[in-house]
Amino acid sequence: MAKKKLIRVTTSDISLDSLIKGQLKFLSSEFEVIGVSNNTGVLAMVGEREGIRTIEVPMHREISLLSDLYCLYLLITLFIKEKPFIVHTNTPKGSLLSMIAAWICRVPHRIYTVTGLRYQGATGLLRFILMSMERLSCLFATKVIPEGKGVLHALQENNITKKPLEIVLNGNINGIDTTYFSEDRLIEDLQQNPVAFKITQWDSKEAIRQELRQSLNVAQDDFLFVFIGRIVNDKGMHELAESIKKLSNDTFSSTFKNVKLLLVGHFENGDPLSKEDKDFLTTSENIVFVGWQTDVRPFLYASDALVFPSYREGFPNVPMQAGAMQRPSIVTDINGCNEIIKDGLNGKIIQPRNDKALYTTMKWFVEHTAEGKRMANNARAMIKERYEQVNVWNALLEVYKSLEKK
Repeated sequence: MAKKKLIRVTTSDISLDSLIKGQLKFLSSEFEVIGVSNNTGVLAMVGEREGIRTIEVPMHREISLLSDLYCLYLLITLFIKEKPFIVHTNTPKGSLLSMIAAWICRVPHRIYTVTGLRYQGATGLLRFILMSMERLSCLFATKVIPEGKGVLHALQENNITKKPLEIVLNGNINGIDTTYFSEDRLIEDLQQNPVAFKITQWDSKEAIRQELRQSLNVAQDDFLFVFIGRIVNDKGMHELAESIKKLSNDTFSSTFKNVKLLLVGHFENGDPLSKEDKDFLTTSENIVFVGWQTDVRPFLYASDALVFPSYREGFPNVPMQAGAMQRPSIVTDINGCNEIIKDGLNGKIIQPRNDKALYTTMKWFVEHTAEGKRMANNARAMIKERYEQVNVWNALLEVYKSLEKK
């Protein structure tokens, strides 16, 4: 018996590559999976890695009426040809166009996973347009899946949809592979390529960690915070810069001499930082800037705590990755973050856009190292219990199978 067709659509192939990595290969055991997205250069690689067909539709995140209508036409043509059983989407532009096209083609099951609400950071006409896009995506979907409880509540409170809403397992679109995000696996991988971080001592985990820190110009008696993500205002970079400035002038009674920030990510032109903040983050001797990295594990391992003062998220991966690597996190009280982090258990939660709260909490971590280590020890078990990747995949597969039964 032929497998039913499942078409997964994201606006960009980068999302297929990173957001749902491995998931499409897992699902292909039960469905004929087709990946659809724009092609920035990795679409063919994704298809080869996942063992699926991939099809390019030149969608873009920005609003462009003529281009969007052309992509809508391409999607309608594609769905008529392929006759999918399920079309499942999870990025705003790709979701809107795909849900409309799938409705026109009478695809029986049209699933929209809401991963982030862009309108939450917008005002005026742009906010109205973005909210309208979300309402239309939900309207044309047969099933709406919020990525987490925060997204679920926002969809209800903002009257985006009145459809029944239920998250998959405990939230997050892809879960986390805690075998890969682990200290033991990292050390194995470092041994395969010791030159990258100049590792020579393999006697103990602590010795490896100290050599990692030395390669980053971080001393043993420095307290090292790490930030991972896009370096833009919405990620709380102004508050983070102000907090590091204050901490750099503090004298601590603990064994730590200096507080440093390891900055992992890239600066973006959209939502740019002020010149003052960017200059500080790129020139301060207390900032270690390493740019965007494909493997963030070494930088988490070298650090003492994650700091993630974002203004808005859907359900972020970075705090989960930090927890799996046994690092506590400072996050803001926003969607996703306040579901991953339980205040006082595996990290601390503060109010967004509050540089005083961020500074005070970062200083608390430096001065209460035993408490920080207790949270770190809790972190990995909490991630494994709630967000183990294979469990998330199996839960999604059960959602699909329930549609087959109907």
